Amino acid sequence: MSHKIMAINAGSSSLKFQLLRLPAGEALCQGIIERIGLQDAVFTLKAAGQKWQETLPVADHHAAAHLLLDRLVSHRVVASLKEIDGVGHRVAHGGEAFKDSALIDSSVLAKIEALSELAPLHNPVNALGIHVFRQALPGVPMVAVFDTSFHQTLEESAFLYPLPWRYYSELGVRRYGFHGTSHKYVSHTLAEQLGVPLSALRVISCHLGNGASLCAIKGGKSVNTSMGFTPQAGVMMGTRSGDIDASILPWVAQKEGKTPQQLNALLNNESGLLGVSGVSPDYRDVEQAAQQGNRRAALALTLFAERIRATIGSYVMQLGGLDALIFTGGIGENSRSARQAICRNMQFLGLELDEEKNQRNASFIQRDTSLVKVAVVNTNEELMIARDVLRIALPQRDAQTAEPCL
Repeated sequence: MSHKIMAINAGSSSLKFQLLRLPAGEALCQGIIERIGLQDAVFTLKAAGQKWQETLPVADHHAAAHLLLDRLVSHRVVASLKEIDGVGHRVAHGGEAFKDSALIDSSVLAKIEALSELAPLHNPVNALGIHVFRQALPGVPMVAVFDTSFHQTLEESAFLYPLPWRYYSELGVRRYGFHGTSHKYVSHTLAEQLGVPLSALRVISCHLGNGASLCAIKGGKSVNTSMGFTPQAGVMMGTRSGDIDASILPWVAQKEGKTPQQLNALLNNESGLLGVSGVSPDYRDVEQAAQQGNRRAALALTLFAERIRATIGSYVMQLGGLDALIFTGGIGENSRSARQAICRNMQFLGLELDEEKNQRNASFIQRDTSLVKVAVVNTNEELMIARDVLRIALPQRDAQTAEPCL
């Protein structure tokens, strides 16, 4: 049976969406509503080879949701909203409460809202999106898909921090990891492309964009990941420092009189590629500046690659070897130079990059003699979200609506 499923990603001032037909995975439309809350919000919709864009007032997420649903009908993406069989919502943080995506009811929604303490910038907005669409599409089953749930397979030795035990037992301070939906999608896609069961593979997934994280995957399960208690941890990113010596923070606070909020802004908004290069958080801008002789820009690119390489090395040890390395995300999918810098001198692992394949963005960019596969996989978190709606919510509906056998 074919189903039309909406994937929703609510941001603080935006609403990304995609309508897909499953199980085929066909994207019927996609788009975004930006600048929500302003008089000049921008609505963009792409469907059937056409693109519509309009600027108009969108007061809040309630108005955005109703605008989206209205345009789906007026642009004939669907004849009626009754064609929408399910909705999947991306939710940043599931804590330890959610080890998998979950069918949304009042209890699940209350837990998502309670977890706002761990993700104050994301979970409240995600919960608001759920409220809005539950009101707009009553009776349509909805599923929450958590960025953290894929990493709930981590062992204690991987997720615990060496702090006093009460910080974990009482306050929930531990490594949660993020980008889980992306890491799960690209690893499953890799296994399909190779024609090998994911359960037989040792994989390192590199999701590299303005936010960046790595994930060590063994037997289809996350065994380590670079982001931690927050998405600020791990490798260097566009504006985030990644891991640093924690004692730098009280030292800087004492020297410059910074508040905890200012220190958080320093680490999350002023560091990374932007902080080192002084040019931009965008990898492309930094790369262009480096090519023009900007020493700090070149240094930023080196730091970016070397921190990723160090993390890959530690994960190879933990996995006991490596079968495949995946590049995904905006930088991973598009920057040939980043992939080249990261894969430099890895022949001792049996990993040899083929520069010609790398330059033309082939799906697999390793040499024919390489023991380790190197894959470039375009991530599709919306498809993963829709698949989870199909897996969790719709089998129940199909069973309830199926005609009895005669």
